[in-house]
Amino acid sequence: MFERFTKGARATVTGAVTHAERTGADSVTEEHLLLSLLDQEGSRASFAVTALGLTDRRASVEAALGEARRRGGLTRADTEALAGIGIDVTEIVARVEGAHGEGALAGDRGNRRRRSRHRPFTGGAKSILEKSLRIALGRRDRFIGEEHLVLALTACPGVVADVLAEHGATYAAVERALYGDGGEGHARAS
Repeated sequence: MFERFTKGARATVTGAVTHAERTGADSVTEEHLLLSLLDQEGSRASFAVTALGLTDRRASVEAALGEARRRGGLTRADTEALAGIGIDVTEIVARVEGAHGEGALAGDRGNRRRRSRHRPFTGGAKSILEKSLRIALGRRDRFIGEEHLVLALTACPGVVADVLAEHGATYAAVERALYGDGGEGHARAS
């Protein structure tokens, strides 16, 4: 599938690997793909994320992603659903961190040395790449570009999509920023 990626989309994927390496993550996640997209310049996707104000609010996006990591990857909807049945996630996080240290639920492993520099993609990150292909095919685009990756990040349920939505970057908003009103005629690829 990688041969169908544009130069910018390839740079985004390799940039995600770099983000994972820099943070000492064991694998490449959807979050790394988003952060790499926010690094890109001069593309249709970078124009869209700038138009939506994400580049100006990058620190806020990163903070929201960090908070979700602290919650063990639970989305806000997950947290609210648990609160609805009397489970206070904030209290649980505080207790776990009190016993095991800050970031215990985030899966932070510190600066552990790895023999292999290879970082596999998580199932969620693979889903984003697959969804970007489906979106490109649904739009009848020949190649997968950064714009398809950002749309996939908003379309796949999870923490990254929640954080993007909290910052005004829903699928519909990104699609409008990318294609104007003419983009709404295309259905989301399943």
